[in-house]
Amino acid sequence: MGIKEAPTAKGKEAARGLRQAAAGDEKKTEARKGSDLKKGEKRFEERAKSSDGKSAGAKQR
Repeated sequence: MGIKEAPTAKGKEAARGLRQAAAGDEKKTEARKGSDLKKGEKRFEERAKSSDGKSAGAKQR
């Protein structure tokens, strides 16, 4: 649930805190890795690959 969709003020604050924590964690990971993490479609494709190295799209063909 996003910040705008949260029904209560407490929920909005929790969503905001989660978003900030995730952004901070991503920055730490990128700094440790030495390069930016993939975003959007590239990130989805990277995560969709299984141990055999094939993407979800390749398996459906």
